[in-house]
Formats: sequence, structure tokens, C-alpha cells
Amino acid sequence: MSTKSLETADESRSDRTRADILAIATEEFADKGFSGARIDEIAERTNTSKRMIYYYFGGKEGLYRSVLEAAYSGIRTTEAVAELDSLSPIEALARLTEITFDYHLHHPEFVRLVMNENIQRGSVIATIDSTRSRNDSVVGMIGRLLERGVAEGVFREGIDPFDLHMTMSALGFYNVSNRYTLGKIFAVDMQAPDMIARRRASVIHTVIASCRR
Repeated sequence: MSTKSLETADESRSDRTRADILAIATEEFADKGFSGARIDEIAERTNTSKRMIYYYFGGKEGLYRSVLEAAYSGIRTTEAVAELDSLSPIEALARLTEITFDYHLHHPEFVRLVMNENIQRGSVIATIDSTRSRNDSVVGMIGRLLERGVAEGVFREGIDPFDLHMTMSALGFYNVSNRYTLGKIFAVDMQAPDMIARRRASVIHTVIASCRR
């Protein structure tokens, strides 16, 4: 095997190792928070070493930063590829709301990470510049969608895109963050397919109704 081929293979192994560490660390931080997660346990679960984790991420806080950045990048990337411009304003808003709802639904670890970071008063997320820029981008996308809807006479004027973003996020987030307490208190299965479908439809209806003229 040539030197270049060996270097490529080493790089590929390195990428896989880093990805494996990140995936397991996401589970650990989501389940136990920053204080409760242990580098030794992450190393054991990934068949690596504490030294290797420090090599890739510089330490526990560096690993946590990488986990948060990847988690926020996931939802922002999903939103960015929605191709909303090809849809009518109403259809585009429904699609974006559905994407937001489903991302929270299928990534409960993201919800737990956000909850844990809020317990820490957002001390780490505030230091990640890429997260701020991605969030600015999605708010801008919502703003353009609202402008298009106003121009076509289907949305009312004066809707703040950040407020709308919060509404969509909150409705999708609550469905996951409180699924267990709601299930116990009201004796319902919040994870049943029919319950999820009804809730998704209700959230989409609520968001669109709040924007219509």
C-alpha cells in the first residue's frame, strides 16, 4: 500500500473514532449532564482511552462543546435543506413546522442537552460562534418566508421571525421534554403513533393560524 493510501486509511480510522466518541458522548451528556458524565465511561464505551479523547477534543469541556455544536448543527442543517422556496408560503410554513417537530421527536437527546445547558444558564453554548451564526441564518429564512406570505396576502404583517421561531421550537420541544410527566398525569401514551400524528397536526395548525391574515 502506498504512503498516500496509508495516510487516507489512517485519516478514515481517525474520523470514525472521533465520530464514535462524539456519538457516545452525546448520550452520556444528554443522560447525565456535564457534571455527571465521565470521560472514563465514554472511553470504555468507545473502546478508546481517556488520552485519545483528550487528543481529539482537548478535555471534557472541549468534548461537551463539540457535542453541543453537532447537536445544534443537526437541526439547523435539516431546516436549511428544506427547499421552502419551491412551496407556497402556507405550505412552506407547514413544512418547516413539521421538520422542527419531527427533529425534536426523533432526537430526544437534543432536547435533553438543551435542558441541561439551560440548567447551566447557557454558559457553554454562548461561546460557540457557529451556533449563533446558524441560528441567525434560520431566523433570516423565516423572515423571508413571512415577507413572501405578506406579499401574497396570506400572512398578516408585523410577525417577528424570532418569535415565530420560538413558537415552533417550543411546541416541538414540549412534546418531547414533558412526554413522561404528561403520560403519567393524563394516563396517555405520548409516544403512540396516533398521538404523535394528532399532536403534529395540531402544532402545524396552531402555527399557521397564528400567521394567517
